[in-house]
Amino acid sequence: MRPRASSLMLALTIVATSVTVAASPAAAAGATLTVNVAQPFRPVTHVASGGLYGLAENSRPADSTLLPLKVNSLTQPAPGVGQKPNGQPPGGDSLLVAPQATRVGAGEFIRMPDIYPDFPYKWVSWNDWLAKVDTMVRARLNATTVTNVIGWELWNEPDYTWNTAAAGAFNDGWTRTFRAVRALDPQTPIVGPSTAVYSRSWMQSFLTHARDTGTLPDIICWHELQNPARIAGDIADYRNLEASLGISPRRISINEYAAPAEVDVPGRVAGYVAKFERAGVESAHRAFWYEYGTMNGLVVNNNQPTGTWWLYKWYGDMAGNMVTTTPGGQSGLDGFAAYDPTRKIVNVVFGDEAGTNTINLTGLGALGSSVRVTLLSTPASGRFTGVAAPTTVSTGTRTVSGGQLSVSVPNMVATSAYQLVVEPAAGVPAYQQRYEAENASVFRAQRLTSASASGGGYVGRIDNSGTPRTDSYVDFVVNVPTARAYTMTIGYANGTGATATQGLAYNGGAWSTVSYPPTAGWGQFGATVSTTVTLRAGYNVIRLAKGSPYFAGGTGYAELDYIQLT
Repeated sequence: MRPRASSLMLALTIVATSVTVAASPAAAAGATLTVNVAQPFRPVTHVASGGLYGLAENSRPADSTLLPLKVNSLTQPAPGVGQKPNGQPPGGDSLLVAPQATRVGAGEFIRMPDIYPDFPYKWVSWNDWLAKVDTMVRARLNATTVTNVIGWELWNEPDYTWNTAAAGAFNDGWTRTFRAVRALDPQTPIVGPSTAVYSRSWMQSFLTHARDTGTLPDIICWHELQNPARIAGDIADYRNLEASLGISPRRISINEYAAPAEVDVPGRVAGYVAKFERAGVESAHRAFWYEYGTMNGLVVNNNQPTGTWWLYKWYGDMAGNMVTTTPGGQSGLDGFAAYDPTRKIVNVVFGDEAGTNTINLTGLGALGSSVRVTLLSTPASGRFTGVAAPTTVSTGTRTVSGGQLSVSVPNMVATSAYQLVVEPAAGVPAYQQRYEAENASVFRAQRLTSASASGGGYVGRIDNSGTPRTDSYVDFVVNVPTARAYTMTIGYANGTGATATQGLAYNGGAWSTVSYPPTAGWGQFGATVSTTVTLRAGYNVIRLAKGSPYFAGGTGYAELDYIQLT
């Protein structure tokens, strides 16, 4: 099957390099990854759990395979998709898959040039393109129950697919398309330039023109499809360039990552995720190379996990804050980690190294002197072989000294990924009860910080209602052990001086109203209100909204700290 290749092919042509992932170590064995649990740097938002063409119509893959991953966002084809990826029938229409994406808490970028059937795209004319733009935007505006569209991606890989001879310079084409979209939709963020590879000179030309024409994208995007070792340098270079041009910091999305030889190799993927988290990207999507509707090879037979799925499941289990991980270099052993202070659980996911290696943990003082350490592994099973469960490598009790613990991991396989879970030996709650708002799926609101907030973060500016392009809401993906009625306690702040309201719904059910009496002020937490929710066993999605389809809209304003289920 021909991969829907683009930037990888371009890279091979330009720099004559290729990526090969083998079972041999990516760097010398005996590497060390240091995890500083006492150094949080951002809330857990599962930034890299997205995918290009991850979903297909008719709920493919099954919701049950997506909810555990806490899918951050997706890039899906335009409404009326014509794209035939790898010769498959057109599919994955962003508006048609929106109900499923919403059910699992995921936002969507709409890739506009996928209205064309071929890749590389075959340019027709400006009249044809602008008519298509008009049709696509109007289709989205008419979809009044779709609220999860978070960006228009105006073009894809213009450094590879733009027909300059027929369409003129891309920078001029960008400006023309930008203005056509904004004339109809002045609110939805615009994403670009979505280049196949990061190039400073190409980006400088684009940004300068966009700045001077008032058409800067809201979200800067490019693809990382060659090697995770270049990610840190590319992002640092972009930030330097942005500042040098007097452009305010843009949100960054890498909406295609990992080469064909890497995307189904959990050990290598661990390095990609680690570097995206460390660099502060807002979202990252697994590249599409093969079949759509499989969450990019994470699911086989619509409902069975592959080996790489388990890495993302471990990622989805993270809560609280991402904490600092320091590898020995930009290649070889790397990983990402989170600490949930409400349960005192440290979760580390790592890989891309063979032999015996070491995970050094510091800042463990809050866990006590005795901890339980569990080590799991998941193999590179490919995209057609299901893996029912990860393998337990070891489990046991260890002593923490001075807040530090060193864990030796023998016989690592470079293509496999590993999970290290550290928790108090005395045990942790049987299920996660507290869900921080800043860890949830946040639409048209902002993650903020406050010393009085649980975990140090909260969601504020949940201000909008009345249009599916601007409705403000927060979706909590929760997992409970039994089907029953739960008391849901909401930590909040309301500085209006009067009672505010929000809508509450779960699993797509009926709406009720939550009332928030006034509190001491904005960003000052400690107040709670409680209500009852009847949940099914397993995963549920709970929405608190200022505005949402089928809800008349909340009154006043309230900030959300957390929800707690008991």
